[in-house]
Amino acid sequence: MRRPAPQLLASTRPLRLRAAAVSAPVSQSAARWLRRASLPQAYRHHPRIHPAADQRSTFLTSRSPLLSNSPVIPSPSSSSPSTPEDKPPPPPPILDGEDRLDPSVFPELPFRFDTGIALFAKRSPRPFPPPFLSPPSGSFSDPLSTHDRSRDRRRAYVDGHSIQGYTNGDDAVFASDYFICANDGVGAWSTRPKGHAGLWARLILHFWATAIFEDAARRGENYHPDPVAYLQQAYEQTLEATSAPNDWQGTTTAAGALLHYRRGEEGEVEPLLYVTNLGDSQVMVVRPSTKEMIYKSTEQWHWFDCPRQLGTNSPDTPKGCAVVDEVPIREGDIVLAMSDGVIDNLWSHEIVENVSESLKKWDKGEGRDRVVIRNGLEVEDSGMGYVAEELKEAAKEIAVDPFAESPFMEHAIEEGLPSAGGKLDDISVVAAICKRNGS
Repeated sequence: MRRPAPQLLASTRPLRLRAAAVSAPVSQSAARWLRRASLPQAYRHHPRIHPAADQRSTFLTSRSPLLSNSPVIPSPSSSSPSTPEDKPPPPPPILDGEDRLDPSVFPELPFRFDTGIALFAKRSPRPFPPPFLSPPSGSFSDPLSTHDRSRDRRRAYVDGHSIQGYTNGDDAVFASDYFICANDGVGAWSTRPKGHAGLWARLILHFWATAIFEDAARRGENYHPDPVAYLQQAYEQTLEATSAPNDWQGTTTAAGALLHYRRGEEGEVEPLLYVTNLGDSQVMVVRPSTKEMIYKSTEQWHWFDCPRQLGTNSPDTPKGCAVVDEVPIREGDIVLAMSDGVIDNLWSHEIVENVSESLKKWDKGEGRDRVVIRNGLEVEDSGMGYVAEELKEAAKEIAVDPFAESPFMEHAIEEGLPSAGGKLDDISVVAAICKRNGS
């Protein structure tokens, strides 16, 4: 189980793994890892992102004021209080009659996602605490493939609305026509009386997706994505929602892909992907027609098994640490948003092979009796549910095998740590195929 550092947990008991950034002494192995670690290389680096390299040296040499035992609270704006005339207009309605985010609020875009979700939790998710829990409901919010409905017997609410997405152990996932994401909460927070990583992962996801939908609805035809602003807004709203009197603590990684478009050299429209990443969850683009990996986001680490993460007392923030890549893709490309339960157990070439073969099997008629839940209704799977399920099963097979070779085992041995077999962890897969609207 990957863990946050003792400074984050406000505990004197040493917790070794899955630490957030702290200014405590670092082992020589960790320091060597940091020196040779490279920053994520953007396919086309977003101009708003500042290089994160400076933060690694700062992390090793300075003591951040954010490393107190109090929740991280954003600094108030220095601008003067706004008058009623200066207040921004209320956000446009973005929910449908079932309290789900409605993709129709987006302006007419040339491309869309068909999606599927597959989930495996190493243990049942903890119930959300008050005030986020509500009476039972049979309603669903997102398309998915493999999902135990008992996990959603009690719907969760924040600010009077259903929390979007799904919880899978300490992971959280979301899938829609234009945005997918996978967040990985740090499970060791469950050992703390007020710790709840699953809640943090889900709230970040909820506010992140909500910010995207609100901006698309507000700007209409002038809509152009602002990925860092969306995640920053989600981070600040989650801090507010989990602060006093609720006071629920946790940290989470975040990885999401937003589908948009651009004009090509000859004026034709081409799909363009905005990938936002903070931590060690991953977005990957696979081109099944050629069995190629077109793109994958690069994990962000402080040291081995200590990714960047958003949450209680962590010095990492979207504005300071998130990396945005603009990735040109094609119709038929498959975009994956995955927690590290996948990439710790499968190498990239295995993921590409699995996805490509799964789609080939689907095209030959295998798994055609599957259904997904879309907008609360069971509908036929477009193939992405099958693809997500097959990838999840492949990762699970390695995760539960104590004798298997795995990327996590290899990386641990490189750091001088004893390790064997796969890594048992929550496994979350969102698979989305890019299609032209109207097809």
